[in-house]
Amino acid sequence: MRVVVQRVSEASVTVDGDVCGSIGKGLLVLAGFEADDTDSDLAWMAGKLVRLRLFSDEAGVMNRSVQEFGGEILAVSQFTLYASVKKGNRPSWSRAARGDVSGPLFERFVARLSAELGKPVPTGIFGADMRVALVNDGPVTLTIDSRVPE
Repeated sequence: MRVVVQRVSEASVTVDGDVCGSIGKGLLVLAGFEADDTDSDLAWMAGKLVRLRLFSDEAGVMNRSVQEFGGEILAVSQFTLYASVKKGNRPSWSRAARGDVSGPLFERFVARLSAELGKPVPTGIFGADMRVALVNDGPVTLTIDSRVPE
């Protein structure tokens, strides 16, 4: 499992002109899956995201998690995180899990995120053509891979 996480002051996802998910201050999580991702990958990632200290404390130091200050998380599925550009100029997404595999993985991941955060996590619509809007706060952007925990 691979994510791009951005600290945001606000974010939303729109499908066909309708906002289907939005948050205020918190984290925007773009999530991609491989076919062999397991519930262990989902659990590790959900726990990591909820506890990452990316928000400033009273001294202005990034020392608080989204959970600690009561922030929100918006999760959006994104198979293109597994793009390979080794050959030519057209990306290959052969490492990304097919929709029938990644859809259930995404649903289970969002359920774990919600449980860890203690509140619902809004999402986009899986497989839809989505428009994601955000105000990146910082900017703070990280990539995290459950198979390469750096």
